[in-house]
Amino acid sequence: MAQSVQEQLDRFLKQALEEDVGQGDVTSLACIPSDAQAKAQLLVKDPGILAGMGPARRLFELVAPGHRFTAFKADGEAISPGDVAFEVSGNTRALLKAERVCLNLMQRMSGIATQSNRFAFEVEDLPVKILDTRKTTPLLRFLEKEAVRLGGCHNYRYGLYDWFMIKDNHIEACGGVGRAIAQVAEYKKAHGLNDLKVTVEVRNLVELHEALDAGRIDRIMLDNFELLLLKEAVATVNGQFETEASGGINIHNVRETALTGVDYISVGALTHSAASLDLSLKIVG
Repeated sequence: MAQSVQEQLDRFLKQALEEDVGQGDVTSLACIPSDAQAKAQLLVKDPGILAGMGPARRLFELVAPGHRFTAFKADGEAISPGDVAFEVSGNTRALLKAERVCLNLMQRMSGIATQSNRFAFEVEDLPVKILDTRKTTPLLRFLEKEAVRLGGCHNYRYGLYDWFMIKDNHIEACGGVGRAIAQVAEYKKAHGLNDLKVTVEVRNLVELHEALDAGRIDRIMLDNFELLLLKEAVATVNGQFETEASGGINIHNVRETALTGVDYISVGALTHSAASLDLSLKIVG
């Protein structure tokens, strides 16, 4: 049975705490009384987009029963150095136990949200959607994709199971674009997977025409096409199928890519190259 998002989050947080805390936070056990109470604030040190407040709140629920959590900023909100994202009060040992897991998670998610927001800003006036990819941290995909959404971009497939994506290796293994598409169509029909969409990746205009001749797809991914060739390919498709640009897309060329008229642009850099945002959890009382 598939896990709910809440179950997935709880499992992740418990594993993260186990990794970091192990048999116990020996420093806190040594120098902080078991009944000590404290207040801590999450301080913002970099400008960007905040993400991870929900997981952070749940983390403190797990480690510090009876705590008080007050949010001053919301997920998806722009933040600046000096802002306080939240304040949490409770058992001092518990707050320190959660500190690093909270920061690692929120810094990572906020970095992805900030990166996504920059890409979204570059094309906000154009009819194109920026998509993420499967280039995520193992077991953190559900949170990293949430961060992408909070930054203003869009999620593509979650895994190998929810979208047919015929890529270059499938095409090579099958013996051609048309053959790969035909086999996917047969499998889709035989297994009652009519709700799953089909994307085929093409690397040149020859493969593009093979895909157009084959049909039975939803989207054509134009991989590593130079801009002039990409524009020609979009014109060739002429709205018969959705078009997607991929490969080598960065913040400097995403707008030029969008101006070719593609419907979607997939960007691995949203997740695999996002720098963590600098945040700090400090005891203030």
